[in-house]
Amino acid sequence: MERKKNVMNLEFSARSENESFARVAVAAFVSKLNLTLDELEEIKTAVSEAVTNAIIHGYEEDASKQVRISACYDDEYIEVLIEDHGTGIADIEEARQPLFTTKPELERSGMGFTIMENFMDSIEIVTGKERGTRIVLRKNLVKDKAVYN
Repeated sequence: MERKKNVMNLEFSARSENESFARVAVAAFVSKLNLTLDELEEIKTAVSEAVTNAIIHGYEEDASKQVRISACYDDEYIEVLIEDHGTGIADIEEARQPLFTTKPELERSGMGFTIMENFMDSIEIVTGKERGTRIVLRKNLVKDKAVYN
């Protein structure tokens, strides 16, 4: 039997001021679920990190470009996809290292991927130089078993 999913799609300009909009939109979308406040904050923070990476690194804050978020959930998991069609990540393993940043002049901490990995149950990154980046964040709602698609 196929699980019934609730789905949301959102697209917005690659402007730093839209990062808070993105996190609140995803939080509102999943707010009907039986999440703890900590879980909700973890999802919001992971979304913020992914969206900020898309805006700052993917598009270098080019407001003519668009960031796309798709989110879905059912009774077993929440999945949030954040996608840009920007510069992509040259070396994903390097980018995943704590404190690594390509924008030290912006006083970035370089902890985005580390935060996403610590706050979500899984993270998938698909990227390519000049092909953009697609990040899939997943939070399992069923804690006593592994959840697979």
